[in-house]
Amino acid sequence: MTSFVGNHGLLAVFILMFVAAILPAASELTMVYGGALASGALAGHIAHFRHGFHAYLAVVVVGVIGNVLGAAFGWAIGYYGGHPLLERRGRWLHATPERVARAERWFDHFGTVAVPLGFATPAVRSFVALPAGIFEWPLRRLLPLAALGSATFC
Repeated sequence: MTSFVGNHGLLAVFILMFVAAILPAASELTMVYGGALASGALAGHIAHFRHGFHAYLAVVVVGVIGNVLGAAFGWAIGYYGGHPLLERRGRWLHATPERVARAERWFDHFGTVAVPLGFATPAVRSFVALPAGIFEWPLRRLLPLAALGSATFC
């Protein structure tokens, strides 16, 4: 992964952060390595930026955009797959009907705080968008909150 970021710069940051919104994809390492690359601590460069603030800002912006677009994709999987997807594949996640009902109530009650907090938290960030879609949380509410959490993380 580090060589992927080192060789492909912003494109790699975008792809890995997109995937990290849906699956655990080492977003922590992606952003740390992207930041180190942008600072000049490692060999390589970020797009047409040499090193420094503009390269760092480019890594952050691309990371946020990748993560928010990945969140929209994860939301769509959950929204269009819905509860039938959870019923078919939920046993892999130990998602019993009782747990799903409890998670839906929790998401409805704490979603406005949980979404940005979830996207700002390394281990949790991959498990926010899909349930938001399954529980039919409005995309127009999800994306700004995901952007806030992702910006904090990135």
